[in-house]
Amino acid sequence: MKVAIIGAGTIGLYLGKELQKRGVEVFIFEKKKEIGKKVCSGLFSERILDFIPESKKIIEKEIESCLIHFPKKTIQLDFEKKFFLIDHLKLDNLLFDLAKNVGVKIFLNSEVKKLPENFDKIIGCDGANSEIRKILKLEKPNFFLGIQAFEEKVENQNFVETWPTKNGFLWKIPRKNSIEYGIYEKPKIAFENFQKFLLENEIKTEQMQSSLIAQGLVLPKKENITLCGEAAGLTKPWSGGGVIWGLVAANFLLETFPDFKKYHKKVSMFFKK
Repeated sequence: MKVAIIGAGTIGLYLGKELQKRGVEVFIFEKKKEIGKKVCSGLFSERILDFIPESKKIIEKEIESCLIHFPKKTIQLDFEKKFFLIDHLKLDNLLFDLAKNVGVKIFLNSEVKKLPENFDKIIGCDGANSEIRKILKLEKPNFFLGIQAFEEKVENQNFVETWPTKNGFLWKIPRKNSIEYGIYEKPKIAFENFQKFLLENEIKTEQMQSSLIAQGLVLPKKENITLCGEAAGLTKPWSGGGVIWGLVAANFLLETFPDFKKYHKKVSMFFKK
């Protein structure tokens, strides 16, 4: 069986690696010239090790709690499970090597504008602005904007901080060599709110970058084409995080493969309950 996966992000590479190990011939097409998501806070639950145990070697720091700053009080939320800070760029490149090592054929700088031909199955893992989702004329998910910037300062704390906004939140994450600030908010007001927060707190940052975040499950009613990861809107509505949810859905796809109808049913039941 030949399978085309569109998008060489975390979910596409993970699926490609696991399908190839099961005897499927996998071809991954990635529109960018290089592997790796750059705009991501990289805060992952320790569940990441259940899916990608090799990621243990690229953990930057362990995070044990979160301070939530409400207007009149601050609450400390202690995590039941630890969170890890991992550079998303390194995670994707780790998966790239793992996928190549088992024989997955990966084509960079290969933008897909129409459905690939001569494949038994097609899986769209091409992110928030999924071209496969557009080709299939599916309903758009909800869109948020994630913006991040970095302050050249080092803090050794093992907790993150957040501030609620109208539709999302602002965050502060102590990375290995800097402090990351960011916002998860509706696109029309995200930048203005972020700039206001930085000015009010006299925070000077560099390397500001942003990325759309899709939220709200969208799946096609097709037997040979499906979506997974953020292309399917699989991000948490309260945080915008999508890697663990995408990996959970990827395992559902692997369990039910090659029956996409069973996959759609399982994903819908799990994420809409």
